[in-house]
Amino acid sequence: MQFRAIATDLDGTLLRDDKSVSARTRAAVDAAEDAGLLFVIATGRPPRWIPPVIEQLGERGLVVCANGGSVFDPARHELVARNDLDPTVVADLVDDVSGAFPDALFGVEQGFRFAVDELVLQRPEDQARMDSWKDADLRIVPIRSVLDEGVTKLIIRLPHPAPDGTADAVQAVVGRRAKVTHSVDESFLELSRPDITKAATVEQLLLESGIAPHEVVAFGDMPNDLALIEWAGLGVAVANAHPALREAADEVTVSNDDDGVAVVIERILSEL
Repeated sequence: MQFRAIATDLDGTLLRDDKSVSARTRAAVDAAEDAGLLFVIATGRPPRWIPPVIEQLGERGLVVCANGGSVFDPARHELVARNDLDPTVVADLVDDVSGAFPDALFGVEQGFRFAVDELVLQRPEDQARMDSWKDADLRIVPIRSVLDEGVTKLIIRLPHPAPDGTADAVQAVVGRRAKVTHSVDESFLELSRPDITKAATVEQLLLESGIAPHEVVAFGDMPNDLALIEWAGLGVAVANAHPALREAADEVTVSNDDDGVAVVIERILSEL
């Protein structure tokens, strides 16, 4: 099969566990672009967490962020697209989820800005787990006070460890108003507009180049990559991937720490 594009997740997939881009991976991506393949990052990360990756990987064009919720241009440090949840919908979701899960802590990604509910100040266990949320522009406020604009991604943090099936239980409460997924364990859930996935946003980006899904090889490791893996002509899970992703993938490569993405890219290039 002739591929024309590569779409890949970052954390746990392209990046090693120490968040580095290996020399082998950088060389494989360079070689793929030299051979004419488009390279697209599709991550759950917000735009503000992309620059450290670009420093290692080099400028690669537009980046799909927030599980498809936004498209970021690192060269101009601008968002070129936002696929937001309506703020009135988010307000209802906060009410309904907090009613069903009283221990839920909410955060909202809004473009480049992030806010977490002031409830975090009353919960030392959550403050201790907030390293991933620390940011120079972090706002700690009543969460409903920032729902005067769209929400790129609604985050729900539940007591750790959350039992298997928690994501499905939250989805049952949410219904069709949003899509629930996760990129770590089920105590950290991510909600997006119901029609938005990494696959949907990557597909929109590739339309301009006339690239069809069967011409794409995609890589991932967690449930938020599932739609992308199933959509692509070749869906590849790394060996360290969530069981659901390994089951859905067309093939399983070696782990992220063993340069699983590079291994597959090198093979594809050797077959051109």
